[in-house]
Amino acid sequence: MKKKDIQFLAYYLPQFHPIPENDAWWGKGFTEWTNVKKAKPLFKGHQQPIIPGELGYYDLLKQPIIQEEQAKLAGENGVDGFIYYQYWFDTDKMLLEKPAEAMLANKNIDIPFCFCWANETWKGIWHGLDNPEVLVEQCYSGVKGYQEYFNYLLPFFKDKRYILVDNKPMFHIYRIEDIPDFKAFTDTFNSLAKQAGFDGVYFIATIVSQPNNVLDNTSIYGQVGIDVFLKMRYQKPSFFKLGSILNRIENKLKTKFGASYKIGVRKKPLIFDYAKGVSEFNIESPHNKYIPCVFPNWDNSPRSGKKSLIFKNATPETWKKHLEVAVDEVKKNVNNPRFIVIKSWNEWAEGNYLEPDKNYGLQWLEVVKTVKNKMIETEL
Repeated sequence: MKKKDIQFLAYYLPQFHPIPENDAWWGKGFTEWTNVKKAKPLFKGHQQPIIPGELGYYDLLKQPIIQEEQAKLAGENGVDGFIYYQYWFDTDKMLLEKPAEAMLANKNIDIPFCFCWANETWKGIWHGLDNPEVLVEQCYSGVKGYQEYFNYLLPFFKDKRYILVDNKPMFHIYRIEDIPDFKAFTDTFNSLAKQAGFDGVYFIATIVSQPNNVLDNTSIYGQVGIDVFLKMRYQKPSFFKLGSILNRIENKLKTKFGASYKIGVRKKPLIFDYAKGVSEFNIESPHNKYIPCVFPNWDNSPRSGKKSLIFKNATPETWKKHLEVAVDEVKKNVNNPRFIVIKSWNEWAEGNYLEPDKNYGLQWLEVVKTVKNKMIETEL
């Protein structure tokens, strides 16, 4: 990878095949498509359910060709790699790992990839339930557990498609501050990586509440700027810039609805216009490890119903402007990591995806291609 190149990486959700745990929690045959199919419009003009395009309601295990087709679509349209969400809960508990394992075995899936360890306890509330019951708990087993986890990852790290930066496998961590013995974790991974012929691990943080404390650690090379999603999901004080028009509207909503304003608590969906909303997000780089995170669309009503957050009027045209702003920001900050993270390739039940849909076909993806080509032309 050239130092100046900006890479577009998209989160990849593997929850498109049944597993026994989801059968037990949500009903037999549950996948991400279950909620997508049963979604209902919540207001006039609300486009639900969203219907997938040419890839259809795929099953990643029953239709192995789908991952090849996804890789081909992504590569042809400017997506440089997938960030597979990975759910390692403990030494004896892992979920939704089969699509990545199938990808490792199938060399026809020709796209770079890396992992994001989604180290978070699963709770029912994220699927719209009133009861925040713990479904499966995230645990940490110390050095022995980290060694076992690394050994599982090593065949992926050694694969020629795995994303390396300065001979370090890129590895994202969703909630980096939740790791109780963080130095032991990074020391273990770095040491084992060097024994395997790498120069360490290229750690990237995701949700970080105290960046100065975490990012000063020399083992952390980047922070994905998903502060907007942190605010949306964990009820931080404000989604938008203080004093902005949308911030003032938001404050009125808080006054009117009180506690019911919060995600997972509200009685009505929280609705913003996509173009106005993304224009308010502060994606200016706060430090030299910052990696912008952008999203083409957002409507998690298939999962959360009336408790959802919806950015209405998202179109390929408004998405293009959002992505261009992020590109300009990375260009301006030449010492920052040369990545932009897209949320997401296929999070259909949260309503953020690049894959073709019935309404727009390939246009979400074609935006990435257009912006990528323009970026390359201006750098020549």
